Amino acid sequence: MTTRSFTPSRLEKFERLLLAEEAEANERLAEHRIGISEVRAARSDASADDEHDPEGPTMTQEWSQRSAVLTDAEHELADVRRALGRLTDGSYGVCESCGRAITVARLEARPTATLCIDCARRIG
Repeated sequence: MTTRSFTPSRLEKFERLLLAEEAEANERLAEHRIGISEVRAARSDASADDEHDPEGPTMTQEWSQRSAVLTDAEHELADVRRALGRLTDGSYGVCESCGRAITVARLEARPTATLCIDCARRIG
C-alpha cells in the first residue's frame, strides 16, 4: 500500500475534522453512558413497574435502544481514532481494499473512510 500524499495544510484540515468528530463522539458517548446508568438504576428499582404502562416504552425497550446507540457511538469513536492513526502512519487516504487514493471529496464528506468509492460500492 502506498502512502497518499497530501499537502501539510490538507493534512491539518483532515486532522481538525477528525478531532472535531472525536470530541463530538466523546460527548455523545458520555451522554449515552449517563442514560444507560439511569435506565440501569430504574430497572433495579423493584417499585418501577413500567412493564404494564401502556403510555410508554418498557425499561427493557429503553435499555435495548440506549444500548444500541451506545454501541454505535463506541464504534464511531473507534473509527475516528483509527483514522487519526492512519494520519500518523501515513496511510490516510489510501483505500484498504485496492490501494488507490480515496478522493478528497469523499474524505471531506466522510473523514473516517477506509475505502474508495468504487470499493465501497462493490462491498456495500
